[in-house]
Amino acid sequence: MNDHGEPVEILLAEDNPGDVTLTRKALERGSISNNLHVVGDGVEALSFLRQEGEYADEPRPDLVLLDLNMPRKDGRDVLEEIKTDDDLRRIPVVVMTSSEAEEDIVQSYDLHANAYLTKPIDFDGFLDIVKRIEDFWLTVVRMPPE
Repeated sequence: MNDHGEPVEILLAEDNPGDVTLTRKALERGSISNNLHVVGDGVEALSFLRQEGEYADEPRPDLVLLDLNMPRKDGRDVLEEIKTDDDLRRIPVVVMTSSEAEEDIVQSYDLHANAYLTKPIDFDGFLDIVKRIEDFWLTVVRMPPE
């Protein structure tokens, strides 16, 4: 639950259906009530965040889980746009990607990612990392009001 007693709104920007399924299952097993919204590319992620077009009635996310390698607009560009937008920059963005490249890690933090996590390849590892995200970002951290 968020500070208003409602389920936490999570936006997952991920183009890999298998990773979407793993994330969904891991969040369902968690202890925090949440609504997971999924978009498959960076253009859709920004439309969702800005509540444009088909996403006009969608809620503002409390947390964004962002893959770096997506079609149409990659996660680096999405991260940069989020963190330079006065209306969006306070939304925490956790980069969740398969890349372990130091360049991607450095660039993500230079673009003001709140965290960078490498996706595990097995379900138990994936479950563990999503639980840690849930525990930290949705339980421990206090966020400013919208």
